[in-house]
Amino acid sequence: MSDATDHALATIASILDQGETHREVEKPASEATLVPPAEAMMSPDGEGYSKVGPGPIAALRFRWTTRRTDDGEYFVDETIGENSTPIVAGPMTRDAAIKLVDERESEARHRFEQLRQEMTGRVAANVAGGGEA
Repeated sequence: MSDATDHALATIASILDQGETHREVEKPASEATLVPPAEAMMSPDGEGYSKVGPGPIAALRFRWTTRRTDDGEYFVDETIGENSTPIVAGPMTRDAAIKLVDERESEARHRFEQLRQEMTGRVAANVAGGGEA
């Protein structure tokens, strides 16, 4: 699943990079604007535990959601945007499903932050060097 994460982050970088060439360099947007807070929901039995990854465009954000089958096994559905077909991991225990969701969200947030810092550094270097952003 990391290939899908890499692809989505590269797409985000491409979109953000193109956007920077068409406007003046502005002060960096606040963390809250670029990276929405982690969204986590859970029913008492752990079914429906969900987190949404970071990113400026909802159509490219990852979502990880646990679900429980009738036989008590848990699965994690990973989607990108609103209408994608989920990539399914499982079966696993409730605790393993919650841990997987937490790990995937944390990894995506870390990668997004690295990408954001890299892009901010490139823009700053272009401005300092007299080039266009």
